[in-house]
Formats: sequence, structure tokens, C-alpha cells
Amino acid sequence: MKINILIIIICTISIGCKTTQEFDNILVKKAIENAELSHESFQRSMDFTRAWLQKTDSVSGLLPSNLNNRIDLWDPANAAADNYPFMVLTAYLLDSELLNGTLLEILNQEKSLTSRVGVLPDVYSFSKKDFNEYPINLGHVIFGASEYIKDGLIPLNELMGASPWQDRMMEMLDELFRHTDDFTELGKYFKRASSVEEINGEMLQILSRVYWMTGMEKYLNWAIKIADHYLLEMDFSQTDYLRLRDHGCEIIGGLSELFLTLHYINHPKVDAYRSPLYRLLDRILVYGRNTDGLFYNAINLKTQTPIDDRIADNWGYILNAYYTTWMVDQKVEYIQAVRKPFKALNLNYRNYNWEPGPQRGPLGSHDGYADAIESGINLLNRENDPYLRSWIDSEIKVMFGMQQPDGIVEGWHGDGNFARTAIMYGLWKTQGARLSPWKHSLRLGAVASEKESYFVLTAQTDWEGKLIFDPIRHKTILNLPVDYPRINQFPEWFTVDPVANYLIMASNSKLSGTYSGAKLLEGIPIKIKEGERFIISIQRKTPLIDKRGLTKTNN
Repeated sequence: MKINILIIIICTISIGCKTTQEFDNILVKKAIENAELSHESFQRSMDFTRAWLQKTDSVSGLLPSNLNNRIDLWDPANAAADNYPFMVLTAYLLDSELLNGTLLEILNQEKSLTSRVGVLPDVYSFSKKDFNEYPINLGHVIFGASEYIKDGLIPLNELMGASPWQDRMMEMLDELFRHTDDFTELGKYFKRASSVEEINGEMLQILSRVYWMTGMEKYLNWAIKIADHYLLEMDFSQTDYLRLRDHGCEIIGGLSELFLTLHYINHPKVDAYRSPLYRLLDRILVYGRNTDGLFYNAINLKTQTPIDDRIADNWGYILNAYYTTWMVDQKVEYIQAVRKPFKALNLNYRNYNWEPGPQRGPLGSHDGYADAIESGINLLNRENDPYLRSWIDSEIKVMFGMQQPDGIVEGWHGDGNFARTAIMYGLWKTQGARLSPWKHSLRLGAVASEKESYFVLTAQTDWEGKLIFDPIRHKTILNLPVDYPRINQFPEWFTVDPVANYLIMASNSKLSGTYSGAKLLEGIPIKIKEGERFIISIQRKTPLIDKRGLTKTNN
């Protein structure tokens, strides 16, 4: 068996000290710059988390949906789906005591107080100490659960793996499974067809990923039942309202995820779905984009005209579907569609008002920036484009500037999306590596070239802990056959294979030797004094090969 060996060279440098180890000064400098950027990302996420935890209800301990007109309500579609999970994720990376204390208690309280249809939650009123709505609106309960799982718990699961939050995700999904017949009746609960499409799109994404994670056919069969309706029973060309912006775009992503899943298991449905899926994607390319390759908010496929010609902030969510479908058949028009907006973004969409509103300033809401920047980060992970990279680095500063001094951003559930995207950005700048325990006085940054990856750690105070590298999460957690781009995914950058061997050479002889990948995933023990700097150069001896047989470069 061929084993990949990575050489890790570690050197400790005190300020003003010389070293015999030669490093690429350009890469070291870039890693140091990235350390400041990652630190700001993580600190802002921590500030957001601590600020919002000051707003919990004094009796239930639950988070309000917003700090204005819904301050009395906890709801699964907003407080649970968009805000709370990214406090959990922040604490997972930065504060394990907070994670296993206050944030776990909120989960337990949510399960205890808000479960209404079996384990499915419903909107809870703090003042009533009871559910907000009587009688039960099953459609709203289904919607809340699908939002909570897909927007909140699935992203947590993809980064954390087995946890109480994974358990909550699975118990809600299995409860929803008992109500599959009710999914065919969703139209009676919602006036807008896009709401039904959102729920079904979310379920397609959830079911495709959980099918791979568990191997259970019941999830795949349910996804196929949903896709049959959209691809075999209805004609999208007769759709007079197709929402491409946030929420409506879920069905496009969901269909593409299932299509890729069916391809990799050689399921006969993949041939039945190909033509109608391509017909939908092709029509969106013709009638749903502006000249820069970005998508309108909504279009009428029947009249082949835009309904809302503002540009969708979640442009990358839709392009994920094109990239995923391209991974199946390599249809060149789809990869061209993915690459088309990159240069235009850098030239024409800086300081862009993605989500305008009467109460918002000239830059609009931070939430538009969060979705747009996430769009870019996820695609940059696959397409290392300099225009896209420059645009992301520029626009994250705009989003960061929207956070208030106390840590609150805008005071509604969308504040969680600020933290979500900040964490994505920070993990890019560390190449997925993290420190345990994290301290405000630490700085960790990373950068990759074609030949090697650099990790630089500096400390403003003495510190002892571990430098932990990222596992190949799409395999180890989800068991996916390939790492296709997914909405709200936390991309993988530099990853460690647990069965590979790694040779570590260090100025500290205690760190020198051969390590298993599993040992590196546990973390390299480091003890650093105030003012010291660790430089770690990782040289890849054998190129990583992705599932399409192409050499993969970490960005």
C-alpha cells in the first residue's frame, strides 16, 4: 500500500532570534497576515456569542427570535435554525466550557420546553410559558424542523460530528419521517409555492447527506419521492414564479445533491432525472442571470422574464448546484457558469447593497454580505481564483464593520449568519487548523502554495496546548464519495489522513519523529512563551488526488 508522507518542520523563534532553518519569507509574512484576519474573525464570533447570551429569557434560558417585536418568542425556524447553532460552533472552536455548559443546557431546555409534535419543536412564548399558537399548525411545525435541521444542525454536524446536536438532528428527522404523507399537503399551509419548494429543497439536501452518513435506504427513498414530483411530474418551464434568492434556491441545490448521490450509487433514476434537471438549469442560465453571471432574485420561466431583477446575495448557493452537476457529467457550460462572475465581482460588486431595506444604510444588511461572502468562500475552495480571493478579502471587512461595539450585529436571528461566515473566513485563514485551548492572546494563520503549507503561531502571553489539524470531514463524518459544494458547508482546506504517516522535524527535539495521522488529529503539543513564534512548514511529498483524478491544491 502506498502511504503519503508529509514532512512537518517546526521552528521556535523568539523576537530578534536567528534560526538556521530557512523558510519562505513571503509565505511566512502571508501566514502572519492571515493570523490577524483569522483572529478578528474568531474574536468577533465570540463577541457575538457572549452578547446574545446576555439576552436569553431569564426563566426558560432560551434565546429570543429578535430583540424587537419578537423578543418574547423562541422559534425553531429562526432562533434555533440561524442564531443559536453558530454560537454552538463558536464555542466548539473557542470555548469548550461554554459549549458543554450554557449552550448544551439551552439545547436541553429547547427539547424539554418546545417539543410539540413528538420531538418536533414549535414556537414558544416566554410570557405565556407555553406554545404561542393554538391549535397546532402542522405545516409551520414541519417548516420549523426542516429549517432547524438544514440551516443549523447540518452545518454543526459537518464540522463537529457525533454530538448531542447530531442526536437532536436525527431524532427530528426520524420524527419528520413519520409525517411524509403530510409533505404532499404542504400547499394548504402556505400561500406561496416558494415556501413549499423551500421545505422540499431543504429536505432533499438533508436526506441526501444523511443517507450517506447512515447508509439507510429510507432517507434515499424519501428524497427520490420528492424529486420525482419536481423532475418527472411537473414542468418547470410552466413555472410563473421561481425564486432564486435565499429560501427559493433550496430546491435547486437539493435536486443537484440528490442527482450526484444517485450517480455515485449507480441508481437508475439518475438517467430519468438528467434531462429535466438540465432543462431547469439551462433555462435559469438563459433567463435568470445578468451579464455578469449573477442571478436575479426571481424569474418567470413561463414568460422567460425576471420578476425581481435585483441580484441575489446567495449567488453561490445556486452555483453550487451547477458545480455539483458538473462533477457528474462535466458539462462545460456549467463550470463556465461557475467561473463567470469572479472577475465581475471584484470589479463591480464591492460595497454592494445585497439586501436593501428602509431601516438599513447604504450597504444594506450584514446578512446579504454573509450569504454573498459564504458563496465566494465555498467556490474559492474549488476554484482558486485571484479575483474571487481579492473580493472576499475586501468584503469581509465591510461585513465586520457592521457589528456593534457590544457584539450584537443587527439584533435579529440573522446575526448568527454573521458568525457563520466569519468562522468560515477564519478557518480559511488557518487552513482549518485550530488551537486548544484558544486564547485571545494567540494568533494562528496559515497559507498554502503548490509545494507546501505554512502555519504560524504567535503568542502575546505564555501558552500551552495543542495545534489541531482538520480531518477529511466529508469522509470521516458524512461518508460522502466526493466533497461536492453544499449550502452552509464549512470547506476543507488542509486535511490530515488518519492512516497516513507524517515525519516531524523540530528545533525542539521532543517534537521530532514520525507521527500517525491519527496522532496529528489529536493535536501537536506546543508550549510557547510570550513573544515567541512557531513556524510550521508542511511539505506534501505525494500530490493529493481528488475523486475526479485531478491534482488538488489547498488554497
